[in-house]
Amino acid sequence: MYDEILVPTDGSEAVDRALDHAIRLATDHDATLHALYVVDQRVTTANSGDLHDEVVEDLESQGDAAVDAVADAASEAGLDVETHVAHGTPDTEIVEYAEEFGIDVIVMSPEGKSPRERIRSLGSVSDRVADDSSVPVFLIK
Repeated sequence: MYDEILVPTDGSEAVDRALDHAIRLATDHDATLHALYVVDQRVTTANSGDLHDEVVEDLESQGDAAVDAVADAASEAGLDVETHVAHGTPDTEIVEYAEEFGIDVIVMSPEGKSPRERIRSLGSVSDRVADDSSVPVFLIK
């Protein structure tokens, strides 16, 4: 039923709960787990000028660490895992990734990093993903 499972990550502790659920689901269905981190273009665009490249590199580094953490947990569980760091608007990139890679279900947390960062994201990424996705979205609290 579920061959390809997507876990979007922002590197926060909230992702751990979604990841635990996704690993159980992937194990039950012998599925491949996909980890996706999105470098938010709104953040990089707001930091133009001298700091732009440094901000992008920092966010890409955070993204690499976040998807590597998901990959490590999935590998420990004996799962196949694919990782990807994208650039764009998080909800749009998540939905597009799901379509492009034939994802059967998206497992994510409705919570983000900090309240300030959630306010900056102009609403809930998980709400927009759930609204726009053509596949089921499991929101794990």
